[in-house]
Amino acid sequence: MHLQVTVPVPTDPRTAGTMLADPVYVRAKVLASGAEVLHVDVAPAEDGALTVTTRRALPTDLIPPNVRAFVGSTLEVRQVEAWEAPAADGSRTGTVAVEIAGAPVRLTGTVALTAAGSGSEITYDGDLKANVPLFGSAVEQAAAKAVRGALEAEAGVAREWVASTHEG
Repeated sequence: MHLQVTVPVPTDPRTAGTMLADPVYVRAKVLASGAEVLHVDVAPAEDGALTVTTRRALPTDLIPPNVRAFVGSTLEVRQVEAWEAPAADGSRTGTVAVEIAGAPVRLTGTVALTAAGSGSEITYDGDLKANVPLFGSAVEQAAAKAVRGALEAEAGVAREWVASTHEG
């Protein structure tokens, strides 16, 4: 199942790149997804590249009951974003991988931070696969809904981060 989510960020790509590398922002976006934060790690490289790794526990109450039997009451979700060094304007690209522990569900794809109008946007573009006999499609749909919701929650956190860093 193909999944694409665009998150608007009300600031330029250079400032948005600083936001992506801020552990406070990363923790806030995990919490905004309705999850419990298990782990946040931001690993910058000398050239400006960075890797952001999170682990979160998501409740499964939004997953259909017939699928919930396979995954339990919470899902542990590990997300890794490997961002390349920024371009001169601050835009950057990278890869994203999302795995659900104990479930054969994985999202792999690309992520891009680009200028958009007076601000910028982060676009996640990938394929979600669930290798579950008989219920694969239902699991993919439920997982896609959870991933989309988590990524869309990031927009509000980005707005708050930009507002708080520009309050002076």
